[in-house]
Amino acid sequence: MPETPVQDATRGVTATGRATGLVPPDAPPAYHRLLERLGQVSDLHAATTLLNWDEEVNMPPGGAAARAEQKATLNRLAHEAFTAPEVGQWLDELAGWEAQLDPESDAAALLRVTRRDYERARRVPPDLVAELARASSQGYQAWVEARSQQRFAVFAPALARLLELRRQMADALGYPEERYDALLEGHEPGMRTRQVRELFARLKEGLVPLVQAIAERQDRVRDDFLHGDYPDAAQWEITLEALEAIGFDFQRGRQDRSIHPFTAPLATGDVRLTTRINPRVFGPAFFSSLHEGGHGLYEQGFPAAWHRTPLADGASSAVHESQSRLWENVIGRSREFWRFFFPRVQARFPQQLAGVDAEAMYRAVNRSRPSLIRVDADEVTYNLHIMLRFELELALLSGDLPVDDLPGAWREKTRAYLGIEPAHDVEGVLQDIHWSWGGFGYFPSYALGNLIALQLWEAALRDEPGLPEEIARGRLGGVLQWMRQHVHRHGARYEPLELVRRVTGAELSEQPFLRYIRRKYGELYGL
Repeated sequence: MPETPVQDATRGVTATGRATGLVPPDAPPAYHRLLERLGQVSDLHAATTLLNWDEEVNMPPGGAAARAEQKATLNRLAHEAFTAPEVGQWLDELAGWEAQLDPESDAAALLRVTRRDYERARRVPPDLVAELARASSQGYQAWVEARSQQRFAVFAPALARLLELRRQMADALGYPEERYDALLEGHEPGMRTRQVRELFARLKEGLVPLVQAIAERQDRVRDDFLHGDYPDAAQWEITLEALEAIGFDFQRGRQDRSIHPFTAPLATGDVRLTTRINPRVFGPAFFSSLHEGGHGLYEQGFPAAWHRTPLADGASSAVHESQSRLWENVIGRSREFWRFFFPRVQARFPQQLAGVDAEAMYRAVNRSRPSLIRVDADEVTYNLHIMLRFELELALLSGDLPVDDLPGAWREKTRAYLGIEPAHDVEGVLQDIHWSWGGFGYFPSYALGNLIALQLWEAALRDEPGLPEEIARGRLGGVLQWMRQHVHRHGARYEPLELVRRVTGAELSEQPFLRYIRRKYGELYGL
C-alpha cells in the first residue's frame, strides 16, 4: 500500500477521526495541546491522501501541474506543524508524567510513537518535504506518459530527480549502518538493511529449488479456462462480492479503478480501494481486490478512540502487507475458499467455466510459472520479484547503477531470477508505480509481509484449528476476528518485529512461509 514521501518521513501521523478515550484524568495541559496538534497534522495528511486518490482515479491530465503544487503545500504545512518547536517542548514537558504511566497504556504508547516520529521528522528540512511532494506528483505523470509510449527514457529524468531527493532525505535522517537503512526505517521501524539481506538470502535458498522443480512439471496444472472473454462488468461485480465476503464494510469504504491498484485510507470510516480489470483473463482483478481489501480491513479495524492520532496506523508497511497477502493468497487461493466461492464465480461466468469444478479452479488460480508482472505473480515466484527490486534499489541509491542503465539491469536480473525477459519497458522497469513517487525502501515490505502473514496464520491455526473448515462454509468472520484481536487493535502501538514476537511468540522467520509453500505446491505438483 504505497505511501506518499511525506507520510514516509512522518510515519504514523496519518490516521483520521477524533481522538477520544486517550486522555487519563490527570493528563497535563501539554498532553491536550499535543493531541490537538496531532489531529491537525492528521487532517492535513488525510487531505493529501484524498488528492493522491483523486489524481489516480479521477483527475484529468491537465490538472497535473496544479496538483503537484497543492500536494507540496499541504505536505509542507503538515511537516511544519508536526516538527514545530512547541511540539518538542510539549514532549519534554510530558517526560516526567509519561514515566509514571503504565507502559502498556494508550497514553504511554501514543507518546512513545509520537516521540519516535517527531525525532525522525524534525531532521528533514521543510523545503525538502515540499520538493519531494512536488517531484512525486511530477514523477507520477511522467511515469504514466512513459508507460503510454513504452519508453523508460521519458521517465528517466523524473526518476533521477526523485532518487537525488531520496538521497538527500536519507542523509538528513541519518542511518546506523548504510543509507538504505534511513529509507527502510520509514516503512519498517526498527529494521535494518542487513536483516533484510539475511532473510532474503535464506528465502531465496529455499525458493529457487522449488521453482526449478515446478518448472519440470508444468503439465500438472492447467489454467487455460481462465483466459478468454471475461466481461468487465461481471468481473467488477464479483470483486465487490468477494470484498463483502471477507468483511469489507462498504458503509465505511469503496472501490474504484486505477492504473495500479492501491488503498487510500482517509479515516477508519473512509477507506478507498482501487483495482484494474483485464477483460481477457479472470484473476488479476479478483485477487487485486482481495489484496487491497486486506489493507482496507486493517484500516477499518483500528480502535475508534485512536482516530486522528499516530496510533491509528499500521505497525509497518510489512505488517500492512501481511494482511493483504493473507486475504489474497492464504485465504483467497485456498482450497477451502474455492469450495464455497466457486459457485458464485461460475454463476457470473457460466459459459467460460462450463465443465469446471471448485477443485479445478483452486488448482488453476495457484498455477506457478515465472511471469514478468509482479502483481500477477504466483506465491512461489512473487518474492523473487521483490528481491530483484531490492537489489536494484540498493544499487541506485549507492550510485553504483546509473538511472539510464536501469532497464538493462532489470532485464538482466529478470533473466537471472525468473529465466524470462520483458519485451518492452512496461513489462519491465515501468510496471510498478512506487519509484514514480520516490518510494524507495518500500519494496522489501512486500516479501516481509508474506513472511509475517504465514507466521500469523500458523499462530491463528494454533488458537483456532477449525478456521479452514469455517472458510469452506463461507464463514470468514473467524479469520477477521482473530486478526482484529491480535493485529488490528494494536495499530502502530508496537514496532513490527515486536508485534510479531508478541503475537506469535517467535522472531520473524522465513520458515513458516517455506513450510506453507512447500506443502501447498508439493501437493499441487506432486513433488
